[in-house]
Amino acid sequence: MVKRQRSYNLMLDAAFKHFPSIPRNMITLQTNQIDICDGHYVDITAEIWDDIIDSLTVVEVTRATAEMTLPPWAFSLPDYQPALSQVNSKDSSNRNDDEVTVTVVSPSKQTHSITSSRSSRVDALLADASPILGYCPTEVMAIWGGQMMHKNRSIGSYNIKDGDSIGLHKESSLRGGKPVIYLYSPSNIDVSVKLSLTPEWTLSVIYPVVPTKDHGQLIEWNVRTHQDGSLTEHNSGLDVAYLFWEAETNLHAFPRSLVSEPQPSDTFSPTSSSLTDMDSVAIPVDKVTVYLDKSLKALGLHTEARTSFITYWLPSILKHEYIALRFVSQAAYERAASLSISPQPDIVTRVFMLFRGIPKEHLAKWSKAQMQAEEDVAWWVDVVGVDPARAGDATLFRVLEWGGMEVLV
Repeated sequence: MVKRQRSYNLMLDAAFKHFPSIPRNMITLQTNQIDICDGHYVDITAEIWDDIIDSLTVVEVTRATAEMTLPPWAFSLPDYQPALSQVNSKDSSNRNDDEVTVTVVSPSKQTHSITSSRSSRVDALLADASPILGYCPTEVMAIWGGQMMHKNRSIGSYNIKDGDSIGLHKESSLRGGKPVIYLYSPSNIDVSVKLSLTPEWTLSVIYPVVPTKDHGQLIEWNVRTHQDGSLTEHNSGLDVAYLFWEAETNLHAFPRSLVSEPQPSDTFSPTSSSLTDMDSVAIPVDKVTVYLDKSLKALGLHTEARTSFITYWLPSILKHEYIALRFVSQAAYERAASLSISPQPDIVTRVFMLFRGIPKEHLAKWSKAQMQAEEDVAWWVDVVGVDPARAGDATLFRVLEWGGMEVLV
């Protein structure tokens, strides 16, 4: 038994203190004591904690592994879609109806109306929606009200109403895209490059190919640097321009906290990366390439690196009318993707960009980000924490890495 706390965050702290085996960001508070629960345990969100705490005598503390509550930036549903915290305030007059008609929204934004029995499982709903998916239903997750629906649960257990929308998304929706590592040394030297990822990421593609360790979270390249910037990988004998890696997020293994506040700009989590009006710039797509080139140059990327960066991300960027983007601080990025190089370089520059599309009708919510896009791009130097002068000093042993990730909303 844990003493009931008036504050939601204090309740999480108390639960974590008494149940240390459950990471704090995986603690879920649940109840079945509200009439609308109909005997089922439902998640208690931070938003409704104050409204219901006086009516509860027992709160269950569980580990959020079976299903995951995602922050609101993670996936885009129509504006009328109810938030998870609104479930408790909705009229439940039709919750006993045998059938419910919902609109499923595919990753490409196609819609399809489906009528299903409330007793049917979510995986059956995904199978019914397969004509609009374009790939196997087993590779898709269903999102309703910001909550990832567990495939083994019945549709009715979520208190879904007629007309509600369910978003369908590929399970590996967030990917660390093409981080590449350049090594520049004044003389030819043998170098060990170790990359260790947070468990929220798993390596999906690497080149040159070397064995992975620790369940796909650790790799080591052993290379010979050359004064022209090229590398020779010892195991394969391949001559390459850089080292390449890509990783996919482990969304199922790391469900997010129910507190859906945006991340501070000095933090970075592969499974819950966000952009806000305060920490980003918002730009029309036709101005993105010039803005990126200026920003990347200020951050110390040479011409080839800037060109490769922009051309790699351009197809994804051009799918939108406007985008928000920000660069992650090196310190925060290092905690997610630790780079250990021996011998130790004189300077390491790691540039990682997050971006997302902004629908034109939502542009008004990004007023500060639009103003920040007009400022001198040099402000990103302090945000990321780079030293462009040393990064360009050819007398030093230098490491340069660039990468990015699109946040799907």
